[in-house]
Amino acid sequence: MRNYNSPEYKKWRKSIYSRDNHTCQWPNCNSKKKINAHHIKTWANFPGLRYDTNNGITLCYQHHKMISGNESYYEAVFLKIVADKTNERP
Repeated sequence: MRNYNSPEYKKWRKSIYSRDNHTCQWPNCNSKKKINAHHIKTWANFPGLRYDTNNGITLCYQHHKMISGNESYYEAVFLKIVADKTNERP
């Protein structure tokens, strides 16, 4: 079971928000309202990646809800967005 208040989870979530500038990463969205830190590879199926910042992306509530149940369909797109962001850093 996920503990949203654990220090490890809070640190992961803050890292995702910070990297993504507290902005939804869905193409052309840029919303800063009601953001969620989303696990790209699911929490349940990939326990070794639960706190890996490369396995997280910021989505607004609307886009997070939209992909719910279809996460694997968006996985490649989200991983590319995160990789591109990581490669931008000096």
